[in-house]
Amino acid sequence: DCMRNIFLVLVTNILVMITITIVLQILGVNHYLTAYGIDYASLAIMCLVWGMGGAFISLMLSKFMAKTLMRVQIVDQEPQYASLVQTIHNLSKAAGLPKMPEVGIYHSPEVNAFATGPSKSNSLVAVSTGLLERMDRDEVEGVLGHEVAHIANGDMVTMTLVQGVVNAFVMFFARIAAFAVSQAMRNDDDESPAHGGGWMHFILVMVFQILFSILGQFVVSWFSRYREFRADAGSARLGGREKMIRALKSLQRTFEPDMAEAHPSISSMKISNKKGWLALLSTHPPLEDRIAALEGFRA
Repeated sequence: DCMRNIFLVLVTNILVMITITIVLQILGVNHYLTAYGIDYASLAIMCLVWGMGGAFISLMLSKFMAKTLMRVQIVDQEPQYASLVQTIHNLSKAAGLPKMPEVGIYHSPEVNAFATGPSKSNSLVAVSTGLLERMDRDEVEGVLGHEVAHIANGDMVTMTLVQGVVNAFVMFFARIAAFAVSQAMRNDDDESPAHGGGWMHFILVMVFQILFSILGQFVVSWFSRYREFRADAGSARLGGREKMIRALKSLQRTFEPDMAEAHPSISSMKISNKKGWLALLSTHPPLEDRIAALEGFRA
């Protein structure tokens, strides 16, 4: 299940990178290749613009995509969810958000919640029906405080910046590596280095982008784990440390190893506690580490 989450994150970003590369190929954007080799300044500018641009396009579409793909139902005006909406509004006011997030639910047995949106003034907090059914009021408030803290910390924007910078580096070094390999493979009769702009170069760029994207994910995942600790601390400040600890312990009880087959769907609040190199690709720290950090937390 941890592998599935990591796989989905990797594949999503790789697909974004592949899409950008195909668009660049169609547009013929390879002006960084000259008769003398690579124009590194032009390549760096191109990679920064497209790498950051792709990340920010994803950010701007994040609410729409979440609502569409997760089939999130906005419940701001639904009487049966008035308590949920009020709790999020209270936490948002305590966090100093300039505008209350939209509140949504989605029908799923998984125990999960997430926050998304392009800014503190344009955000969404969505909760699964499984979480509402399996957690008590204080545990739910702990989770909601965590999600509101993500918004207050500007985590969606900072994650986008980190992903954009990583994407820019991936694009930059993938093209350098592809050029070097294509030049090593070219015939002696091909005198111009610009020959590296053909289909062989394109295929090599795709291959190296996939490889470098996997390496770049280690950086993105490290920052993601760091922001999870910050969001836990934010929840402790907004709603009380014990509520967040109880929520995390509830997740531990729900997803113990002997429960894995009954509840195989582990997403953003349910990362497994595997150690080793795989943990370096996990977007969330182990639950026991998060609990330990909160137990030592002082507001």
